Amino acid sequence: MMRGRVIRSQLPCFARAVVKVGPGEHHVTDAADTAISTILGSCVAACIRDPVAQVGGLNHFMLPQSRDGVWGKASASLRYGNFAMERLINDILARGGHRSRLEIKLFGGARLGRDHAAIGTRNADYAEAYLRDEGMVPLVRQLRGTRARLVVYVPATGRSFMRELPGEGVRLAAAERRFGRAVPACTGAGTIELFHQAGEV
Repeated sequence: MMRGRVIRSQLPCFARAVVKVGPGEHHVTDAADTAISTILGSCVAACIRDPVAQVGGLNHFMLPQSRDGVWGKASASLRYGNFAMERLINDILARGGHRSRLEIKLFGGARLGRDHAAIGTRNADYAEAYLRDEGMVPLVRQLRGTRARLVVYVPATGRSFMRELPGEGVRLAAAERRFGRAVPACTGAGTIELFHQAGEV
């Protein structure tokens, strides 16, 4: 299972461990004191939990779908929406969750800069179509648009916080292009500040 790296935050609205999830990663937890965070451009993240089992997680995918999950010369299946969604849901079910109780929130899919391939829109369309095909209705859809987003999710409570990052679009778009050209063994993770300025959704 690919997981983000645990970092510690002394930020006032959380004061808990924060797991940073990067592209092609996901994290599932039943810990009451853990939040999961990610930064999205054209990528999409699904925040999913079972409120009864109190287990949930977040994924971060870069492209809608693939038949074989191969990215260039490497296997990087969780960078595709179809693999990322299945893995996240299956990991929650394996920890005692039930499909009929799942609560889902969707974020991301922005159009950053000159995105001629409309990757963000395609990712958002795929996430919505996947849930529709599975008979699931998301509680929250913060999709598309033209700004990067910071997302923080607390699976134990289902609370999610989002902050738009208007100054990060160009940098993040370039980072996504670099990431798409080479699949690193591990994505970098650093502390994210300004959680207290993120609004709850």
